[in-house]
Amino acid sequence: MKCKFIVIFVFLITGHVFAQEWQTNFENAKALASKSNHNIVLVFQGSDWCAPCMKLDKEIWSSSEFQNLSKNHFIMFKADFPRKKANKLSDDMTAQNTKLAEMYNSQGFFPLVVVLDKNGKVLGKTGYQKLSPNDYYKKLTSFETSL
Repeated sequence: MKCKFIVIFVFLITGHVFAQEWQTNFENAKALASKSNHNIVLVFQGSDWCAPCMKLDKEIWSSSEFQNLSKNHFIMFKADFPRKKANKLSDDMTAQNTKLAEMYNSQGFFPLVVVLDKNGKVLGKTGYQKLSPNDYYKKLTSFETSL
């Protein structure tokens, strides 16, 4: 029993160490980006209905490889648009995400990944691509040098 507890504890700690830190308040994300001089990765997703969004989450965002590459480079922010009642966001988060969509995703593409500078200026956009986590990271960082 004690061994099971230790294994579970180590698993939880390890999962926390590699967990991607996603911001939920865009103004806070911009403040962090300014403070750290990092760009923002803004992800428009439908977490409970968009199959390519789920693939992007599973193959890229949840991978330890991408997390290790991005943790000291990007501020990560998800603007989620769930459809299931059980996953409903707060009114404030829904309003924030809708405002962000009006600004950065007026055509309603899902998933849409927008790389922004610390002031909110668009550096580049992409969506789901069947790439390795390393190649996806390179794709996102290429927007920083293409201007």
